[in-house]
Amino acid sequence: MTLARAFSGKWPDNKWPDKWPDHLPRRAWLHALVLGVIAACGFQPLGLWPLALIAMGLFALQLSLTIGWRQAAWLGWLFGVGHFTLGNSWIATAFTYQANLPPILGWPAVPLIALYLAVYPALAAGAARAIAGRRGGAVMALALAGSWIVAEWLRSWVFTGYAWNPFGVVLLGPFDRPGLAAILPWMGTYALSGLAVLIAAALMTALVQRRWLAAAFSAVLIAAGMYWPAAPAEDGPVSVTVVQPDIRQERLNDALFYESNFVRLAQLSGALDQGDTRLVLWPESGMSDYLEEGYPQAYYNRTTALGSPEYARARIGQIIGSRGMLLTGAQRLVIEDGRASAAYNSVMAVSGGGTVEGVFSKEHLVPFGEYLPMRWLLEPLGLSRLVPGSIDFLPGTGPATLDLGAHGLAGVQICYEIIFSGQVVDRAARPDYIFNPSNDGWFGSFGPPQHFAQARLRAIEEGLPVLRSTTTGISGVIDAHGVVRQYLGAHEMGRIDTRIPAAAAPTLFARLGNILALCWALVFLLTASVAMRKTAG
Repeated sequence: MTLARAFSGKWPDNKWPDKWPDHLPRRAWLHALVLGVIAACGFQPLGLWPLALIAMGLFALQLSLTIGWRQAAWLGWLFGVGHFTLGNSWIATAFTYQANLPPILGWPAVPLIALYLAVYPALAAGAARAIAGRRGGAVMALALAGSWIVAEWLRSWVFTGYAWNPFGVVLLGPFDRPGLAAILPWMGTYALSGLAVLIAAALMTALVQRRWLAAAFSAVLIAAGMYWPAAPAEDGPVSVTVVQPDIRQERLNDALFYESNFVRLAQLSGALDQGDTRLVLWPESGMSDYLEEGYPQAYYNRTTALGSPEYARARIGQIIGSRGMLLTGAQRLVIEDGRASAAYNSVMAVSGGGTVEGVFSKEHLVPFGEYLPMRWLLEPLGLSRLVPGSIDFLPGTGPATLDLGAHGLAGVQICYEIIFSGQVVDRAARPDYIFNPSNDGWFGSFGPPQHFAQARLRAIEEGLPVLRSTTTGISGVIDAHGVVRQYLGAHEMGRIDTRIPAAAAPTLFARLGNILALCWALVFLLTASVAMRKTAG
């Protein structure tokens, strides 16, 4: 049984045992697990995209050798366990920033989460094997590509969704060019993942069939595409100051540092000219002051300057200048019977005159981070949120556009909301740019660069610049082609003064959303069906 035979088309006589999964080929389970880990090396900060494509191509080959869809699904699940364990390793760091659970539990938590997330590669692998039958080559490549698109789309919304690290992100180029992700406006992120799977499987097909010239030519084209320069993007009329205060997680939620944290933000945000018309961006969680009226005085006394929301807003106005506008992360409380019963993770627009001009509240909340699922059951067992606070956050109403007058139309996506392809823009009121404030200080060293890469995907597929202000990095200005104009790296305190890049015309994806990605899945699967008929003939 040779590799070439696996990709030769119809499989006439499979010699493997009929039982499943007790008689898997020797060490096949280990191969799938390791291939999943290697495929995750294509994600940032490693960025080893050639390794990721090789691993995915070998996994497609492995599926061609299985005796049925159940065995393929089993191998797909093992691939997913390895893939998501490495890709989500940053989650373990979050356990070091809470006091209710031993931090060491973060390490077993990562593979436990992967046991669930691996269901989606299992679905893709099982479906591909069921569709392709005993065929490899183009049929398996197309079937796996189409099934992978559907599986990633399901992962983005089932049980509120967890769309982190779509496989297509490995096709994103370096900061100064979009790479093969430049095709996103015509495909969408999940279809880009399918294309990455197709490329990987096709390359492996050429190699095992010893079509060296075709394999070499394809590899050169892929490499050229990854480093092809982006089209130039124009600057828009709005001046912006992006602030990164480098407030570490251990200081962020400590009341002893509330005022010094604010002073740091203020010092980084001063106007070059008090008459400047400019937009100032502060991160999620950077400011503790309550800016709205109507809370019991005890809440203002704990956090807000001089116990007065009016004073807190007025001093913001003095910092940004009379013609400035601040977009900042802030908390809004829900008061019942004189106590806070819940909260919203929000962004508030504060004018130079000290008035709140607009509010956006986060819709996609982080389970165990911003709320405790099934609190009635888990809290008595000693489980809690991984960030401070005893009350849960409530979800907002979804994508919205804030009209900031001279400062443009701002779309807002808070923290990891930016990872949800097709869910970041109000399509009835298209913004001029997307503001993505975040607190990445509890994401470890792998999380922030992965987060930033996914923000670049949103810029390309929507044709909109994305502006990121984070507590500890990575902050930056991303244009509508996914090119990073300026950025501040991890644990770098500073500010960026520039103009917001101009938006591109609405892309095909901006008009159709994930319907476009699912159409590509259908194209791949129908093409696989046609290829099967030709093989049968």
